[in-house]
Amino acid sequence: MNNNSENSEFRRIKENDPHTTSLICEITNFENVTNEEWEELGRDISNNTHLEYLELGSTALNDRNMSLLCRGLMRSASIKNVALQDNGLSAVGVLSMVPFLQNANNLQELDLGDNNIKPEGFNVLCRSLRDSPIETLSCQKCCIEFIDVDNDYFPRHLMHLDLGNNNINIDGCHGIAKLLQGKNATLSSLYLSMNKIDDDGAGILADALRNNTSLTTLVLKYNMMTIEGAKLFLQLVNDVSSIKATLQSNRTLQRITADYGEDDQDLNERIQRHIDNALKINALYATSSWSLPEEAGKEKVILTQLHSETRAKLAALQGVNHSLYSEINSLHLPEVLALVGRRHGQGELYVALRSSIAGVISTVNRKQCLQQQRAYFRAKIAEYRAKAEAVEAEISTIEAAEGHVVDIENESSSNKRRRA
Repeated sequence: MNNNSENSEFRRIKENDPHTTSLICEITNFENVTNEEWEELGRDISNNTHLEYLELGSTALNDRNMSLLCRGLMRSASIKNVALQDNGLSAVGVLSMVPFLQNANNLQELDLGDNNIKPEGFNVLCRSLRDSPIETLSCQKCCIEFIDVDNDYFPRHLMHLDLGNNNINIDGCHGIAKLLQGKNATLSSLYLSMNKIDDDGAGILADALRNNTSLTTLVLKYNMMTIEGAKLFLQLVNDVSSIKATLQSNRTLQRITADYGEDDQDLNERIQRHIDNALKINALYATSSWSLPEEAGKEKVILTQLHSETRAKLAALQGVNHSLYSEINSLHLPEVLALVGRRHGQGELYVALRSSIAGVISTVNRKQCLQQQRAYFRAKIAEYRAKAEAVEAEISTIEAAEGHVVDIENESSSNKRRRA
């Protein structure tokens, strides 16, 4: 290796010094390193049981050196964090890492930023980490244009993914959308700044997030979206096309950071305020001790659907009819009135609803009462039918036993007559 101090550090790694928990090296540490020394360093790291942080950056590595290092570095029971930024690694270099990635049993974070792994390398990376405990993966500036990873081969425990400063466009958004859908989606933070995501890409992401229940943070700074993209995210977190749509709007996202161009900054800011208001409601009910996401939907109904001025503004932004009454299903009126009753300052709406459609309210309540009575009596009928069948079975058993006794008595009398 290069000098005595560095030799001393590598020696501590080789000797498994319990006080040496990190190894940080740059290119100057590896001048004139032989092939055998690269492989030996890999074995020393692999055999060490105290090393937790490994950083080999600033062009310390390339595909060739990574291959040599990983001939020895096949596993680790202690390493939690690996940083390999700015090494010019390609998919070939990532392929050399596969045995280590599959056998690093405590790996939590991996940073491969500023390399050249491309979509092929990212695919290999994800497949290798599928069963890993890794939670954070950073692939900033890695020349990734699209994502082609099947959900079944995506890291099962990954929570934070940084794909900033790549070339991700609409095709890349389709791939990312697949990772956000399905009951097994795990990502809670997704960073996509400095890519080529336009309004169409924003629409793809918004659609994928409608039923997502894991992602809380989405960062999309410095992309190619306009005000139309902002409207799509507004509709995602608070769709005012109907009360049902509001209740079903995304209730998990707590932060969306994005740029929507420089046109009409006033409109931009107004849309962002509405987005932020919806996200605050999500955050409030997600962080409460009881954490009931459905309550976030009800809160949005109260603060937007049942607030005529706010609803009119949101309806205009989303291009929907702003007439409140036309959107309320009469069967939902009792529940709507219950929501209104939980808030001060909306008594006017309450009175208006009661006075204008009191007949419908009465009909709805009457119908609900009859439905409850019907269910009650049906349950009683089933209960008594079961009891009647049990009684009938017992009677049949008794009658069968009585018939057997009569047969025995008749047989006994017949025998007596024959003897006489």
